[in-house]
Amino acid sequence: MSEQVEGRNAVLEAFRSGRCVDKLFILDGCQDGPIRTIAREARKKDTIINYVSKERLDQLSETKAHQGVIAQVAAYEYATVEKILAKAEEKGEPPFLVLLDNVEDPHNLGAIIRTANLAGAHGVIIPKRRSVGLTSTVAKTSAGAINYTPVAKVTNLVRTIEELKEKGIWFVCADMGGESMYQLNLTGPIGMIVGNEGEGVSRLVREACDFTASIPMKGDIDSLNASVAAGVLAYEIVRQRLMTK
Repeated sequence: MSEQVEGRNAVLEAFRSGRCVDKLFILDGCQDGPIRTIAREARKKDTIINYVSKERLDQLSETKAHQGVIAQVAAYEYATVEKILAKAEEKGEPPFLVLLDNVEDPHNLGAIIRTANLAGAHGVIIPKRRSVGLTSTVAKTSAGAINYTPVAKVTNLVRTIEELKEKGIWFVCADMGGESMYQLNLTGPIGMIVGNEGEGVSRLVREACDFTASIPMKGDIDSLNASVAAGVLAYEIVRQRLMTK
């Protein structure tokens, strides 16, 4: 399945056929009929619209015939948060969710989906904005895990956390300023949140969490790759779950 669709008719058909468009790029200032129709379809689907310069579109374009519009289409279907929770219920296990705050590297997302699967997490949740989608690079890096571990995309990560808290799920985020993960009780229904390498977990997301966990480090640099941090914290959750059985 193509990741990028270019040209007015092709992009409009992608929307009308029900394909999941992660991002839409439209030539800034272009307001003719076909472009307005595409923008209207995008808003119906709550797709992120980016109005960009011709230079940016030319840079993104693979066909060099974009006609002022490019759509980036998901290579895999997204799940819903409800489906992820249902998966935990079917297995008779307390929910174990992995939430990613602004992870934009497809290799990191793919590696985290792989880790989530192996650690027994029931699904991964990503935000619509400032996050890589389910591209073919993500799928390849996940080593097949994308076929078994559902990924949901949400409009507002903080609101999703608050809604899941009402369902009895506790949240822990990885942050250097937190308490050692070995000192925290990470058993029971839990959502684990990892941010990107540059900024970590954003302030609003961190404030929405119940715990902030730091990973002890003894080296000369002060941070881990996002996918490595996710793996370390995920397996501390696995260890604690095994100890309580």
